[in-house]
Amino acid sequence: MVNILASTFFGAISGSSVADTASVGSVLIPEMEKKGYPRDFAAAVTVSGSVQAILIPPSHNAVLYSLAAGGSVSIAALFMAGVLPGLLMGLTLAALCLITARRRNYPKGEVIALKQALMTMVIILGGILSGVFTANESASIAVLWAFFVTMFIYRDYKWRDLPRLVHRTVKTVTVVMILIGFAAAFGYLMTLMMIPMKVTAFITSLSDNKYVILGLINLLLMLLGCLMDMSPLILILTPILLPVATSLGIDPVHFGMIMMVNLGIGLITPPVGTVLFVGSAVAKLSLGVVTRAMMPFFIALFILLLMVTYMPWLSLWLPRLLGL
Repeated sequence: MVNILASTFFGAISGSSVADTASVGSVLIPEMEKKGYPRDFAAAVTVSGSVQAILIPPSHNAVLYSLAAGGSVSIAALFMAGVLPGLLMGLTLAALCLITARRRNYPKGEVIALKQALMTMVIILGGILSGVFTANESASIAVLWAFFVTMFIYRDYKWRDLPRLVHRTVKTVTVVMILIGFAAAFGYLMTLMMIPMKVTAFITSLSDNKYVILGLINLLLMLLGCLMDMSPLILILTPILLPVATSLGIDPVHFGMIMMVNLGIGLITPPVGTVLFVGSAVAKLSLGVVTRAMMPFFIALFILLLMVTYMPWLSLWLPRLLGL
């Protein structure tokens, strides 16, 4: 339960499932094993719980989806749309952990009070939703705050480490910007070739029922999510599939959440599940052992996917309540 909750809060800071698994897993997997939990179960909890980072704001994947949609979908609306599905995912996984722990008679832990505020998340979400900052401005201010906290309050790094940190950050940003640039060019090429219109015509020719078509899109996204990383898929598939969704009357924000959950499951699914590989490496277990331990979690996440797909109010209630 603590592991799942830690992933919820960590996702609200990092927005990265890989970072969540690497950081939370390196601490809690050995600690859970020390307390009497099997290592494969601890790894499965950590890996599945990290998918929350894709939905819990501020999710960088939501920003990528907005960019891939040509900026037509509000980042603030996407952030708020991920709150209920993200929390529901955490509750679903926590309930599964509780049932499994009681059935297998796993040990209990002690209650720990929550005493620290997540100020970085408050700056990002508060700035955007209040209209004080744009998404870019709030991110910049959050970086300055994180720098101040790291260097002056917690003092996790020394000043001599700063060049290495800047170098690592620039490398990450460079990769993302190159991906965005190539994806934009690819999307423009697809528009010239009328591929989105052809894909729309093909899928709608299979059925005129939007629920059936959503099911087909889910199958496509889950299949591709097992074979490719999430960020390129968002940038490549959004210009293709979003016109299909909007032609069926599906809200672009709701469709964004469908993509996030699908591709998030892909991150923890073999053969190319990035987060699954990281979790296996952190737990020092083979991929097959961790995958077998995750089978109940896959079922829980698939149920959540169906709920997000066919219950659009889960994604749209909060954005509409806030007028986004």
